Amino acid sequence: MKQLIQIAKVFSDENRVRIIALLMRDGPICVCEICDTLQLSQPLVSRHLKQMKNASVISSVKKGKWMLYSVEKESGELFCWLDAVRKSVPALPEQVVCSQYVKETEKSTELKF
Repeated sequence: MKQLIQIAKVFSDENRVRIIALLMRDGPICVCEICDTLQLSQPLVSRHLKQMKNASVISSVKKGKWMLYSVEKESGELFCWLDAVRKSVPALPEQVVCSQYVKETEKSTELKF
């Protein structure tokens, strides 16, 4: 019951729903890409991500110094919510790619002799 209430709270905020829609479309992505694409502040996005992670709606993986976020696999309890997001969220802005993240990942893939 507690998990269901946490999930319902996640989907009760328009910004969280927009973040989830962005993660469904473009994930895994870093916080700065979410902020720049949706025009939201970093502290606000971080708070939303924490709440979504606590409700097991999203997951994160560390890649170098970057934390990348994505939507959890669509389990039974999440499927209806995520399907509703797919159907109801209007078109999102084009993803803004974080230049710092791109530079960092390019450096880590370069061969060093």
